Amino acid sequence: MKELHGFELIKEVVVTEINSTVNLYKHKKSGAEVMSITNDDENKVFGVTFRTPPSDSTGLPHIMEHSVLCGSRKYPVKEPFVELVKGSLNTFLNAFTYPDKTCYPVASTNLQDFYNLVDVYLDAVFFPLITPQTLMQEGWHYELNNINDELTFKGVVYNEMKGAYSSPDDILGDESQMQLLPDTPYGFQSGGDPECIPDLTYEQFKQFHQTYYHPSNARIYFYGDDDPDVRLKLLNEYLNDFDQIQFNTLPNLQNNFSHPIKKVIPYDSGEDLENAKAYLTMNWLLPEGNNPALVLRLGILEHILLGTPASPLRKILIESGLGEDVVGRGLMEEMRQMAFSTGMRGIELSNVEMVEDLIISSLANIVKEGIDPKTIEASLNTIEFNLRENNTGPYPRGLIVMLRTLSAWIYDRDPIAPLAFQAHLDSIKSDLENGRFKFEKLIQQYLVDNPHRVTVILTPDSTIGIKRIEKEKNRLHESRAGFSDGDLKRILQETKDLKNRQETPDSAKALAMIPMLKKEDLDPKIKELPNQVIQTNPSTILFHDLFTSEILYFDLGFNLKAITPKHLPYMRLFMRALLEMGTKKETFVEMIQRIGRETGGINHSLFTSQLANQKGLSAFLFLRAKVMANKTQSLLSILEDILLIPNFRDKERMRQILTEEKSSMEAGIIPSGHRVVNNRLKAQYSQSAWMTEQMSGIDYLFFIRELITQFDQNWEAIVDILEDIRKILFTQNNLIVNATIDKENWLTVEPEVKRFLERLPFKNDAVKEWTSNNSRINEGLVIPSQVNFVGKGGNLFELGYKDHGSMNVITQYLRGTWLWDKIRVQGGAYGGFCAFDRFSGIFTYLSYRDPNIVSTLENYDLTWQFLSNFELSESELTKSIIGAIGELDAYQLPDAKGYSAMLRYLIGIADEDRQKFRDELLSTSLSDFRNFGQILEGLTTSASTIVLGSQDAIDKSNQEHHMFSEIRRVI
Repeated sequence: MKELHGFELIKEVVVTEINSTVNLYKHKKSGAEVMSITNDDENKVFGVTFRTPPSDSTGLPHIMEHSVLCGSRKYPVKEPFVELVKGSLNTFLNAFTYPDKTCYPVASTNLQDFYNLVDVYLDAVFFPLITPQTLMQEGWHYELNNINDELTFKGVVYNEMKGAYSSPDDILGDESQMQLLPDTPYGFQSGGDPECIPDLTYEQFKQFHQTYYHPSNARIYFYGDDDPDVRLKLLNEYLNDFDQIQFNTLPNLQNNFSHPIKKVIPYDSGEDLENAKAYLTMNWLLPEGNNPALVLRLGILEHILLGTPASPLRKILIESGLGEDVVGRGLMEEMRQMAFSTGMRGIELSNVEMVEDLIISSLANIVKEGIDPKTIEASLNTIEFNLRENNTGPYPRGLIVMLRTLSAWIYDRDPIAPLAFQAHLDSIKSDLENGRFKFEKLIQQYLVDNPHRVTVILTPDSTIGIKRIEKEKNRLHESRAGFSDGDLKRILQETKDLKNRQETPDSAKALAMIPMLKKEDLDPKIKELPNQVIQTNPSTILFHDLFTSEILYFDLGFNLKAITPKHLPYMRLFMRALLEMGTKKETFVEMIQRIGRETGGINHSLFTSQLANQKGLSAFLFLRAKVMANKTQSLLSILEDILLIPNFRDKERMRQILTEEKSSMEAGIIPSGHRVVNNRLKAQYSQSAWMTEQMSGIDYLFFIRELITQFDQNWEAIVDILEDIRKILFTQNNLIVNATIDKENWLTVEPEVKRFLERLPFKNDAVKEWTSNNSRINEGLVIPSQVNFVGKGGNLFELGYKDHGSMNVITQYLRGTWLWDKIRVQGGAYGGFCAFDRFSGIFTYLSYRDPNIVSTLENYDLTWQFLSNFELSESELTKSIIGAIGELDAYQLPDAKGYSAMLRYLIGIADEDRQKFRDELLSTSLSDFRNFGQILEGLTTSASTIVLGSQDAIDKSNQEHHMFSEIRRVI
């Protein structure tokens, strides 16, 4: 076998599906396995992954994931991860814990930056400091600020998981897995159960790293256009410090159940027990994922059964009216043994058993009656299109490829097999055509006849939140009672020592050890995007000449300023009705099948923003589609039917959509609480944000709930409003077309697009000018949660601020220093941020999964003093400028480039404006920080406050500080 830099070449394969050469190596001395993928992708990716099966629910793997990034042998600073975030051009930088593995991936398009990231991450995972104070900060500790105070628990992961355990959907997903595989590591909570996290000791913590974070247990990954020889040379420098060891970390297999079981678990429903409902999933254990052909077939089956509103199982469940929405993780491939999960939320308690019976009987009926061939064709085309397109959205393609390989590699299977899909896809098509294979057989074998099934039911409980708080208080009281005076003094001192460490800045010498680029490495020029404006009176076409592998990315944008404010709350319903209610010549099932067979998909979105450099706003509804260029006419025919002859009169289908909207909005509030707070804050100051709040925020949720209660009596009025919106919006003169494809294909596509536009109606109505009804108040929003989401913000333009590129540097710095230290490190929240909308002038502070309210707001208000007094070295300033440029130049795939170019056109951002902003950013100085501090001082008294959190926390804050002018229950 070939050897290079201490590595033995195990296999070399050309994988045409990802246009790459894949080399598998093994490091002879340490035993580390390495996958080295070379191609022409400039977005380079590195990752190191360890098998980390938990043995309890203390969250040890999760806490370790946080902790190794808190200082290492070569980089003995408190937060190397944060220093990288502040001063890197990275396109991805994170770490995440799975039920059986922990991944540490990074990515960058800049070669030197990439090597810097790799070096810091390798040192972090193999040589972390992980002191007792690391566990205290990232995991848990007793907090005692005065000897007579009550003890409290504090820790970043502790509060992060309190947030996770406040979301019924998160609980349902985790319990579905744990109950299905109870005799394996998957039967524990790898993220950590807040009730178990305080059982973790430092000795266990330290031993876990010694056991699992060894190269012999690692899977190391490279992807991109960097030199593969340098990869191995860099790795060898680290791996040579280790000798190979033999130990088995592969999770054991779960023995099959002889009969189905059921598990009922209470969840915190808040005080509104009368309207609270149940959740249910049915979960089946499947075989190991060691057969790539079977994995692909099961993935297609998942899409057939659940992937669209027209999918047979999803359709049956929704139309039953027994629940509000379909839930479940579907096919779960990221475990040693696969699983399948589906169910419903929003179920009346009296209907729980009926849902269970319905799922079983529906699967049996689907087998008996057969699956519509058009549904199979649509799902096959959708999966194949997605595999070939390899569109990973905002994430690097190499990262998604890494995660695919790990679905096999981490279990000692062939890591290349999940990448080479073509032969398996061809086999499925051939076998279907020749009758050798039927998806119905998979349903029969793995679902209907499978006794290893677990039904998990979450039932509402209005007292569990209070009981949880009391249980924690009693535990702390018992702990304190068992401590001697010496113990309490030690805890008091440990609390002070930890805070002292957190508040003491790293030395300049230690910070200088973190590798970083120089300012000279940054491109002073903006990255221009092709944007040809084609006027086809009265419509406008934007064309972006970009290579897309013959895929046409096609957006239709309709100006929302043509409608009136009363229409705004209907917009999401209107968009869903267009794509999910069929047309006057096709049922919604037939329409969705047609979309799946002929295109890569059609989606909808809403966009709002204040304009750049002028008063006013931009607001559009978008239909976003993708299709192979040679099937453009098929796409345009579908779009013509959607726009001109939609069917809004299916009353029961609209009722289902309304119920799903309500359910999904409620389910998304706790996981995305900071986003909910941010837009609601912005809505008090900005007309465009107010529009967004009406169309997708808390106000929209209240509107949906009211519409459901009045649905039957208002049905005809609802239909009329939807039809009015359609007639107003869908005209040639209210439309902008956005097309992204190479010029050669565009020359063929363009005439078809123009003929399509001519078939749309013309209506010479001017856009309307209207004002928003946004009052400025301090608001408490009550949810059943163990943590809070704290926001404060206002309009800086009203305080005299002028938009300047230095703002990106300042916010980047604040997020990685003051707010990180005060809100997360010292406050124990999972996150603390700030954001600035340069078109509206709105600046907001936000926290995520925060145990505090008052202290968080106090720290927000002290930000101006921090900016007025802190010292900023030249290297720290440069680091923040680099990080800000990295955010500004975020890597984009072709479809995203075309969409971004369109948004700049709509908002009014010229390349000259972008260059001026970049020049200002690159020339940021300390005086910009000081001047901004003076602006923020005015924000302390003029800003609004919104807190999304528990009733107790909000009431206590209000009683002690008269904080809120209005308190509303959301859930």
